[in-house]
Amino acid sequence: MCNEHTFTRCTGRGCKAVQIMVLLPKDCTMKKPVLRLKMLRTQYIFTTFFIAACAFPLCATAQKVSKKTELAVVWPTKPVRILVGFPGGSTPDMAARTLAEPLSKILGQPVIIENKPGASGNIAADQVAKATDDHTLAVVINGNLTSAKLLNPKLPYDPAKDFTPISLLTTAPLVLVAPTNLPSGSAFFDAARNGGNKWNYGSVGNGSVGHLGMELLKSKAGDITAVHIPYQGNPQVVTALLGGQIQMALVPPGIALPQIRAGKLKAIGLTSGRSPLATEIAPLADAEIRNFNLEVWTALVGPANLSKAAQARLNAEVSKIIRDADTRQKLFNQGWQAVGTSPEGLVGRVKSETAIMGGIIAMRGIKIE
Repeated sequence: MCNEHTFTRCTGRGCKAVQIMVLLPKDCTMKKPVLRLKMLRTQYIFTTFFIAACAFPLCATAQKVSKKTELAVVWPTKPVRILVGFPGGSTPDMAARTLAEPLSKILGQPVIIENKPGASGNIAADQVAKATDDHTLAVVINGNLTSAKLLNPKLPYDPAKDFTPISLLTTAPLVLVAPTNLPSGSAFFDAARNGGNKWNYGSVGNGSVGHLGMELLKSKAGDITAVHIPYQGNPQVVTALLGGQIQMALVPPGIALPQIRAGKLKAIGLTSGRSPLATEIAPLADAEIRNFNLEVWTALVGPANLSKAAQARLNAEVSKIIRDADTRQKLFNQGWQAVGTSPEGLVGRVKSETAIMGGIIAMRGIKIE
């Protein structure tokens, strides 16, 4: 590799145009590049000599570019951890595990799912927010990024500042389910009103979509005063429904449908219009609950200090995985619609939903200490 420069050299015999040709080895290991001076008006070449001053800036620049390229190519350099704030078998856990296997093959490193249930997923979210190893991520749900801080100003992490967005992963409507001995349709809501505070409903925790969604539903259905009981995950919510400890809950289709199809639970309605995820379940609008639309979703995030190289590669690879037909079918079978977005797309979803959840929290006067 070489660069040529021409200057005028003057002596007692006159001036001549001189061309300097800088010879820089490709590996940039030579401390002093060779400069050959060639007289343009004569046929001979001056003695070769070395100029160290030209060498170092060129080599340093090449080394910096090489280092940046190397970082972008080699990430990850060790196993990647994905924390999930809910128990094994929960819908966020299933989505994370579906992602982990193909991601591990692409990255050439193990992708390890670690379940850290508790506090509506906020325990896992906080651990990821504080991670510093550039290899710790989280699959989170709506509430961890939207309502958590609104409900608890003392939350140990700031959803707006402490995470690097990677991609929205999946979305799904929720299903309002109840024990089979309760009525269906609008008669169900009549029974709920008459039950007063003797009725209970469950969710995966304070501030979760299931919690805030039920509070919104109570306000739209009118005069329902059922008491909230939080659980660690949706499998525990279903167990409480089957055992009669609670009378209703909003749960994802992947959790609700097996129980509904087995005749163990009853579907009251969907929190959206008709959905391909649950074609046999009518929307709540059919039970006279109007203008009620709600989804649960999962997203992949890292800590705020996650490197740009890691963020870019993860978003690119996750997008490929989400577009894969087999992956989409697996997620569909779990009750998820595969989505996949840019980091900016995830940020937009978080901002719009934070405003909605904030309205519910203010309207119902909900506070979590």
